[in-house]
Formats: sequence, C-alpha cells, structure tokens
Amino acid sequence: MGKVGVGLAVGCAAAACVIAAAVVGRRVRRRRTWRRAVVVLEELEQGCAAAVGRLRQVVDAMAVEMHAGLASEGGSKLKMLLTFVDSLPHGSEKGTYYALDLGGTNFRVLRVQLGGNSSAILEHDVEQKPIPQDLMTSTSEDLFDFIASSLKEFVEKEGDRELSSVKRRELGFTFSFPVKQTSVSSGILIKWTKGFSIENLVGKDVSECLEQAISKRGLDMRVAALVNDTVGTLALGHYHDEDTVAAVIIGTGTNACYLERADAIIKSQGWLTTSGGMVVNMEWGNFWSAHMPRTSYDVDLDADSPNPNDQGFEKMISGMYLGDIVRRVILRMSQESDVFGPVSSKLSVPFILRTPFMAAMHEDDSPDLREVARILNDVLEIPDVPLKVRKLVVNVCDVVTRRAARLAAAGIVGILKKIGRDGSGGITSARIKTGSPSKIRRTVVAIEGGLYTSYSMFREYLNEAMAEILGEEVSPHVILKVTEDGSGIGAALLAASNSSPSVDSVQLL
Repeated sequence: MGKVGVGLAVGCAAAACVIAAAVVGRRVRRRRTWRRAVVVLEELEQGCAAAVGRLRQVVDAMAVEMHAGLASEGGSKLKMLLTFVDSLPHGSEKGTYYALDLGGTNFRVLRVQLGGNSSAILEHDVEQKPIPQDLMTSTSEDLFDFIASSLKEFVEKEGDRELSSVKRRELGFTFSFPVKQTSVSSGILIKWTKGFSIENLVGKDVSECLEQAISKRGLDMRVAALVNDTVGTLALGHYHDEDTVAAVIIGTGTNACYLERADAIIKSQGWLTTSGGMVVNMEWGNFWSAHMPRTSYDVDLDADSPNPNDQGFEKMISGMYLGDIVRRVILRMSQESDVFGPVSSKLSVPFILRTPFMAAMHEDDSPDLREVARILNDVLEIPDVPLKVRKLVVNVCDVVTRRAARLAAAGIVGILKKIGRDGSGGITSARIKTGSPSKIRRTVVAIEGGLYTSYSMFREYLNEAMAEILGEEVSPHVILKVTEDGSGIGAALLAASNSSPSVDSVQLL
C-alpha cells in the first residue's frame, strides 16, 4: 500500500473515531439531561411526601387552630365564622321555598317543593341569568332591582294560582362574598370580589337591601337564611342524612363548615341556641401548619399570587392552583434539561395549564399517552414529546394530586377530631355509650366540588388517606357523601328550616 493509501486509511479511521465519539457524546449528554429531569421529579416526590404520620400532625394542627379560632377573633389562621344557623333541615319540611344564588357574573333563582315526612324533594325548578356588566359597578339599588325583577318573573311562573294567596314566601340567599354575619338571615358586606365594585353596598346589610328591592316590586318575600355555599352543602347533606356533621367543598376553591357545640364557641358566650349548637364556617382555605409538605414551587406560587402569605391550604389542595404547580415543575425540567426541546414561552404564562388539563393528562390511559401529547402541544406548545417524557409528566401530575388529596383528607379528619368523631384516644370518642358494648357512631361528611366528584384519582387518593389516618376500626363508619347544588337547593332548605317554628332544631351529641 502506498503512502497515499495509508494516509487515506488513517484519515478514514480518524473520521470514524470522531463520528463514534460524537455519537457516544450525544448519548452521554442525553443520559445526563434525562437524569437532570428525573432528579427534578425525585426532588418533587421528596418535597411532597405526606406519610400518614405527617398527616396526623396536620390533623392535630387543624384541631388546635379550630380551638383557637373559636376562642377569640383573630386568634387563629382559621376565621371560624359564626353562621347563626342552629336549625338544619332533616326531611320533615313541607311547602314551597325559594333560593337566590349570587356568587359571580351569573345568578340563579330556584323553587323547591318539599313533601314532608320523607327526605324526597318533590320538585325543583331553576333559572340562571347573567348580570349585565354595567350593574356590577353601578349602585346597590340598580343591582338588587334587576335581581328582584327577575325573581318576581320567576315566582309568577308558579302555575298554581293558589300560591298567590299563601303567606309570605321564604327565601334562602346564597351570597358568596365576604360578609360579617349578624343573624341567620342578615349580614354586612365587608368587601366585593370577582369583578364587582358597588361601593354604596359595602358596610350595609345585603339581606335588607334585597328585601327592599323585592318589596318595591310588590312581592311578599323575606330572606329566611343568608348563607354561603358550604353551609348550603351541609344543609342539603343533613336533609338527606341526619348523621351529616360537616361539609367540605373542594373545587376551584375550597372551604369547610361543621356543627359545633355552643359551649365550645367561647367567643360567643352568652349567645343561646335552642339546639345547643351552631354551624361554624371555618374558611379553612387559610389554614397553615409547618407540618404541611411545602416545596419551592409552592413558595414561588404564593409569592407571585395577589395574596401572598394568605390562603396557604387552598393553594396546596384546590383546583385553582394544582395545574399551575405542575406547570412550574415542567418549566424547571425544561430549563434544566432538554427533554422537552427548546423552552416554550408558554411555560412562563401563569395558570395556562388549568387543573382540568392536568387531570386529563393524569388520567390518560391510552398506551401512547396521546392526550398528554395533545395537551403539551396545544396548551403549552411543546410538540413531539417522546413517550418516556410524557410518562414523566404523568408522574408529576400524580405527585401533586396525591399530596393535595392527602392534605384534604387530613383537614377533614381534623374537623372530626375537634368534634370527637375521629376515634382518637382508643376510639372512645367515636363510640356511643350504651348498656351493651359501645357502638361506633356513624359519621357523614357532605362533600361537593368538581375536584372530588370529577377527578377520580384525586378522589381515590383522598379516600385512601382517610382510611389510613382513621384506621381500620373507625374508617368504615366515616362516610363521605357527594351532594349536588348546596348553594341552590341547600339554601332553599335552610329557608324552610328557619321559617317554621314547628321544625325541630338539630341536636348535637
């Protein structure tokens, strides 16, 4: 072989070595970048870990904060608001009652017919109307005149002419804005939210303003109960099952209420109830405990929110925020590795990944995770994501959802602990003492909200955590019952239970 041939052979060999080195280098870099993405997931798993021992610490913290909030105003992160509701419906109510549900850019009016002597609602009608944009920033007179007009039109559709001669109609008013309750049927507006800004209503009794507008329309109707949606959920749950002692809403937002003994509400001593108890609106979204597993993503989300250091519990468990936590994790992965390709600008847009998208990815059971691929492409503009990276995204959704559901379960058990229904102390607190061996009490919690009712993985994780925390002896006796439309039907039921002196008040054990 001549010098030229040798040189050519050496050159080819060198080129082959360079190519081989480049291929190996790419493989090594891919492994490293994949490893960095996996490390982000592993750190998330560690930061979100919620073992049962930790959850029981959250349970204890919730009960302690509840005690503190009942002792004095401002004594706790939990507001523990008095609702003045000491009479809950239980199935014996009879007659036709109305509800007005005002909580956003639409309002609903409902008519509910109750048969009495059973837990069956014979009939209910509902109409929904949008609130004109200009009325959201006008005057209280303009807003309530519009609502009263719609209410009168709805009443006139009753069809039964005999109703025109009946006594005054009773209305349950669900008003989902910050209110300082002054009685079961009245409350002072503290401030507006959700795009409303009617300054001359702030500081006034919203029920009185509504009744004045109704009276001007010639309609004989009074507000029998002013409630929020969580109290309505409890009312609806108790109507169908008298073992219902608490209600929880877990949807876009979250809140809870429960039946408390009057003598445990220290900050209202001297206020007497015929039943010996009262429904307390916890406003539990503001709960916080150092035992809750918090990550850097939670810290950043809180700092970027309009209300930093506020609503800490809500920001970790509610539908408003879960999708955005997942977005932040994917952004970190994209910044620290190239598993998603170039960093998409959409990943920096807050709340672009809504929780329903996250749930759809989490529950994608197709072999190739095509729904995950579609959402990553359509929502976050991340195309052509490899299957193993899609699986990584599903794992992120799983970690965030599992933590949220387990914390929500701990919150519920915290309520049960406060009222002696969790079985702590050798389960004596959950037992009914009788002449024979004591029997474990049946305890029902009404639950409403799309995160629980529509997101099966969230629901499964919450139920699983409830069983773990309560233990195998007590957990079968604690039932979570889904209710629908506490803010509508529940409000009408509260109008019924707070309008007739013949209705017995709820008894607390």
